[in-house]
Amino acid sequence: MSKGRLEAFSDGVIAVIITIMVLELKTPEGHDWEALRSLLSTFLAYVLSFVFIGIYWNNHHHLLHATDRVSGGVLWANLHLLFWLSLVPFTTAWVGEHPEAAAPSAAYGIVLLMCGVAYTILLRRILAVPGANERLAAAVGSDRKGLLSLLLYSVAIILAFVNQWLSDAIYVTVALMWLVPDRRIERSA
Repeated sequence: MSKGRLEAFSDGVIAVIITIMVLELKTPEGHDWEALRSLLSTFLAYVLSFVFIGIYWNNHHHLLHATDRVSGGVLWANLHLLFWLSLVPFTTAWVGEHPEAAAPSAAYGIVLLMCGVAYTILLRRILAVPGANERLAAAVGSDRKGLLSLLLYSVAIILAFVNQWLSDAIYVTVALMWLVPDRRIERSA
């Protein structure tokens, strides 16, 4: 099965997700710089989520570029990833409106965790396609960075109820870990 349609569909869905997020940004009530202050938490949540969506888009691109062939299972795993990514605008808006509340921060982390789990499943499904994707398998190896991200998300979700700011700092840390595309996959393509 060709990977071209999968990549085109995924790019379209990710573009819609980013569009939905930016449409959630409201203009300030006032007409001066002070009016922007009330929107700071919403804007920062948007920036972090935009970075996360960009990271997934970038790594998804590199992953599919290094992939020789896909299967029906890969298509479903990709749809699973897109489902969780599509929830990012919802949790972003909630965190932006309630920046100091535990439940929105934890929900944001749950969505990020599930995006990470879904990406891991997609990677494993791609590697399971018989007779294909050996270069990718060699490049990925044990995927310690991916597993560390899942662990950090899990810790951050729990910490949201203890120290919400520390929880948010962990989300930023994971984003910074992935800001540079996965060089292992990039080199194998």
